[in-house]
Amino acid sequence: MRTSRIRTVTLAAVTAALALGLTACGGADGDSKAAGGDTATGTAQTQSAPNGEGKSGAEQANPGGGSKAGAGSTTASGGTGAAGKGATAGAQQCRGDEMLLTAVHELAGQQGDHLLITASNKGTKPCWVTSYPAVKLGDGVEGAALPHSKKDNAGGGRHITLQPGGTAYSAVNLFDYGSKNQTAQSFALALRGADGRSGPTYSVAIKGGKSQFSWNEADVLNWSTKKPYDF
Repeated sequence: MRTSRIRTVTLAAVTAALALGLTACGGADGDSKAAGGDTATGTAQTQSAPNGEGKSGAEQANPGGGSKAGAGSTTASGGTGAAGKGATAGAQQCRGDEMLLTAVHELAGQQGDHLLITASNKGTKPCWVTSYPAVKLGDGVEGAALPHSKKDNAGGGRHITLQPGGTAYSAVNLFDYGSKNQTAQSFALALRGADGRSGPTYSVAIKGGKSQFSWNEADVLNWSTKKPYDF
């Protein structure tokens, strides 16, 4: 009887030990799955964040030292005008009354003179510009807008999103061939929509010491996040 009792106690102890071992293993498996679930969730969030940012493609090309255009849109970060992160989804087209439009006569009286146009988003929300501005030189707003430059790089159909304070650039190339030129100190500018149509027209005065400019022919460059000429 004594031997039987000892065997019974021993078996009971072994059974209890096995039960505890199985319970511990079950708990470890449960913790591993939970940790794995958390890790998977964190990874998914980390991977989805860049996709949600709507990272832009390459910037459109600029005569005189820019980069070639790529697929997608570009974003000008606030205050710098450099391409940066930021979703274009939900951004509205820029309106002239929320933009600071300025122009400077560069290389006045020299070969290659042009009007450098700067458009800064002074609103509180991101907005986009596209194509090239509709420009009419002089005080009048009658007649057709200047054509797009044939020497410009491709990519004018993309949207350039300007964060508040962000800046985009364009330029009017001036060609003065002699006596039958025209002279002015300001011009009219309108922003184009995605359909190519121009919106309201705004007068832009030329800043700087040499505000007067002359031309026989002129054309316009696409909007860009970089200055179109690197002089």
